[in-house]
Amino acid sequence: MFRAGRPSHTVLRLPLLQSLLLLLLQAVGRGLGRASPAGSPLEDVVIERYHIPRACPREVQMGDFVRYHYNGTFEDGKKFDSSYDRHALVAIVVGVGRLITGMDRGLMGMCVNERRRLIVPPHLGYGSIGVAGLIPPDATLYFDVVLLDVWNKADTVQVSTLLRPPHCPRMVQDSDFVRYHYNGTLLDGTAFDTSYSRGGTYDTYVGSGWLIKGMDQGLLGMCPGERRKIVIPPFLAYGEKGYGTVIPPQASLVFQVLLIDVHNPKDAVQLETLELPPGCVRRAVAGDFMRYHYNGSLMDGTLFDSSYSRNRTYNTYVGQGYVIPGMDRGLQGSCMGERRRITIPPHLAYGENGTGDKIPGSAVLIFDVHIIDFHNPADPVEIKTLSRPLEACNETARLGDFVRYHYNCSLLDGTKLFSSHDYGAPQEATLGAHKVIEGLDTGLQGMCVGERRQLVVPPHLAHGESGARGVPGSAVLLFEVELVSREDGLPTGYLFVWHEDPPANLFEDMDLNKDGEVPPEEFSTFIKAQVSEGKGRLLPGQDPEKTIGDMFQNQDRNQDGNITAEELKLKSDEDQERVHEEL
Repeated sequence: MFRAGRPSHTVLRLPLLQSLLLLLLQAVGRGLGRASPAGSPLEDVVIERYHIPRACPREVQMGDFVRYHYNGTFEDGKKFDSSYDRHALVAIVVGVGRLITGMDRGLMGMCVNERRRLIVPPHLGYGSIGVAGLIPPDATLYFDVVLLDVWNKADTVQVSTLLRPPHCPRMVQDSDFVRYHYNGTLLDGTAFDTSYSRGGTYDTYVGSGWLIKGMDQGLLGMCPGERRKIVIPPFLAYGEKGYGTVIPPQASLVFQVLLIDVHNPKDAVQLETLELPPGCVRRAVAGDFMRYHYNGSLMDGTLFDSSYSRNRTYNTYVGQGYVIPGMDRGLQGSCMGERRRITIPPHLAYGENGTGDKIPGSAVLIFDVHIIDFHNPADPVEIKTLSRPLEACNETARLGDFVRYHYNCSLLDGTKLFSSHDYGAPQEATLGAHKVIEGLDTGLQGMCVGERRQLVVPPHLAHGESGARGVPGSAVLLFEVELVSREDGLPTGYLFVWHEDPPANLFEDMDLNKDGEVPPEEFSTFIKAQVSEGKGRLLPGQDPEKTIGDMFQNQDRNQDGNITAEELKLKSDEDQERVHEEL
């Protein structure tokens, strides 16, 4: 595409024959012409249409401006004039006396690219006078003509829509910036320019004097993805001067245009909600950390990127400048699970330079986004009670308690991750023992046996930025938990506690065979008896045999496989001794 207002080039002088016609027109006689092949004189022009194009959108009428090539010969085939020899078309108005009458008549009704053979009798040519040194008196003239262009001063820009997309988000208006591809030809089909050969769109403002007037008009009302044929008369194109060597003077121009995108420098981000889940209780704000999927395309539908192709979400802070400004704005106010379309003008995307080889300069970007989840680094665990047992709940789970619970764990988009039901048994944990994620530990505290809760656990209280096996990084987790049972826990560091005071003669009671030593078998038998008689209890949630074994190892201080009276000490006594040592 050539911009309007470029340096002009000298208009070629009119061919010799046209000059002679203008000078001699008034002197043309109406004498009898030569005989026709049948012997009788011709009364009118003989027209032979030996090539008629399939499509003829318009025919030459009186007052039209035409451009055509011709060869002029006499009856014997001798050439007297040719526009081809001068490498310049005839450009003239027909039907107003500027041509010999025979040519005026012979051109009427012609179509662009039509070829005609005209036989012009003398009285419709140069009559009995002729043209000195060129055309003898009473000469019948033979013209071979091809019409290349036709227009009229009353013409306007002709627009034909070849393809219009079903969805039109906006139409071109004055002052918009557009990106489009085009093929430019003359009216006879001669190509003079194309954007496709340069590997990039033509980018410009509309209605601001950057384009020829006809193109300014022809682009108005176009939709992205629309294809148009725009026919522009010369006085709305390059006029009498033409352009360089590719567009001759007084040439009509034909453009096949594909609009890629359109925006205005005043445009803001455009949001369109495609799907909004029910019960949206929280919307994203600046400072939130978000995980979302997206497809990114240009306005003509060309896909340039997709998180789905990488099989992972795009994770970022919102409103903190980590993404392009338009996306920062477009994500705010969204709900978890929402699908929205975000249209971003280039000044809020990658600007005039674009980025990489997939996003060209001045490109409007369209993102179809699915919000998976978001959270704020200051978020606590969200706890919602789904049901509580009907009977009174006097004791609830607290730190140190051993609990059994069923759970279902999923992402906020509904993707199932884990479930205790898949293992056929409840999950077991000691609260506060760092055996489960912090958010779940917190959410289980305060529960009654039989209670059901929904827990929303932010990633900093779950598996963090790295995630875990089966859990994406920075994922918010949704738990549905039911407390099945709870047991009072033991103080930190204890493996066994007495419900009442321990026996006064502990070692003697433990030394079952009274040999002064307690081997592992005697120790295990004694501890199990205390548990079964309700005098004490072991640390819950651990294999009793292992717990008893650990207790024995702690008491067998010289590691000889037996416990003596000197070695046996209660943990409370050990703690007291340690306090005295520190004092």
